[in-house]
Amino acid sequence: MGSLSIWHWMIVIVVVMLLFGGRGKLSNLMGDFAQGIKAFKKGMSEDDKPAEAKADPAKSLDHQAASPAPKSETGQRA
Repeated sequence: MGSLSIWHWMIVIVVVMLLFGGRGKLSNLMGDFAQGIKAFKKGMSEDDKPAEAKADPAKSLDHQAASPAPKSETGQRA
């Protein structure tokens, strides 16, 4: 009960060969994942730069209050 049968070991060997066999499929997969993260970080940093460049001081506009419009008699109804 403490040891595994030959079929268990065969399955483990097949899984290990699939993951680490050949040209390093797992390492290629992790390399692609790392490149994706780097591209994402680069894209996020590029999005922050234009926002910082546009941070100009607020401009105020001089506003003069308009004089009240004279009331016309056509606007009043009896």
